Amino acid sequence: MFTITFVGFGCAYTFSSFMESMQAEFGASRGAISLVFSLAGFLYFGLGVVTGPLADRWGVRKLIALGVCLIGAGFILASRAQSILHVYAAYSLGVGLGVGCVYVPALGVVQRWFVRRRGFASGLAVSGIGVGTLVMPPIALWLISTLSWRSAYLVIGVAAVLMGLGAAVMMVDRPAKLGLVPDGEGVAAPLASTAGHGLTVRQAIRTRRFLGLYVACLLSAIGVFVPFVHLIPYALEREVSGANAVILLGMIGVGSTAGRFFLGGVADRVGRNLFLVATNAGMAASLGIWSLGEGFFSLSVFALLFGVFYGGWVAVLPAVVADNFGPQHVAGIIGALYTSVAIGTLLGPAAAGFLFDIQHSYSVPILISAGTNALAAVIAWATVRSKKPMERSQEV
Repeated sequence: MFTITFVGFGCAYTFSSFMESMQAEFGASRGAISLVFSLAGFLYFGLGVVTGPLADRWGVRKLIALGVCLIGAGFILASRAQSILHVYAAYSLGVGLGVGCVYVPALGVVQRWFVRRRGFASGLAVSGIGVGTLVMPPIALWLISTLSWRSAYLVIGVAAVLMGLGAAVMMVDRPAKLGLVPDGEGVAAPLASTAGHGLTVRQAIRTRRFLGLYVACLLSAIGVFVPFVHLIPYALEREVSGANAVILLGMIGVGSTAGRFFLGGVADRVGRNLFLVATNAGMAASLGIWSLGEGFFSLSVFALLFGVFYGGWVAVLPAVVADNFGPQHVAGIIGALYTSVAIGTLLGPAAAGFLFDIQHSYSVPILISAGTNALAAVIAWATVRSKKPMERSQEV
């Protein structure tokens, strides 16, 4: 799972390293370039509503193998693009569909393997996203400066396929297939009797708790992915060097990795529902710091803090879904919930780019990003105060 998230998101989050090269190559506006990432993000979160149930039914290996091949093909074809429309077709579709086949199915596997320390396990599994954000953008920048942006995309695409396929063959859907139960204890009962318990996707999406989480995730996602596209251009405009601007994105990766490793365990102790609220509030506060940032130091503070809370949010959200709706259909329910993240990802980075084209300033997009996360924290808090759907169903 670590390698899968490293490949999928580490490669995807190199995007801002290529923005200036593609603007110069195709003469496109910042909004038009940002839309490439937004469309990809919409697909890789939105597709989970399809690939999650497919993983519950058919297993994850074939889906993940298909996904990493699509990711690689997206980068390779984008390296041959002759217009921005070709980039939309290659990168947005290839990477978007590829990560969509990989991410939600892999998350569902982790939830079935762990119960007591589910938050910590989720954090470890998705820490590949943080490490990928730290490692891949500098590598991409080095490849661009050494070769060209087209050759950089080609190298990244080939590497994604080779690493991803190696990880796909090691995925095991359920602990019962190895004679285990969740948390690796004891000997599992026969496979047919260890499917777990929980609400179906249809039952889950009809609950008020799902609706509240859906709205909170949508609002949060509007702002969450803006830094991954616009932090480097923002820093360059404030005369931060190109190398240091890429370091800032890497600092989000450092903070994100720390958040996934350490905060997932904290969430297990203090309560994963309340911890989700805290991560939304933390992202709102850190985005507020970004709105005041001018130099490398202040932007570094933002990047590290934002990364910590973003990492905690990504780590705890799948565990919250499993806690509230049960593990049996968790991949399908995560997929349904993540359509909200897809919509937010489609709106946020692209809107920030188009607003910049109009105002020649990032002030309004950053403040909107902070505000939507603050509102998400309020809605999440109101949502998790009620009884869980699983608890109510047991009373009937």
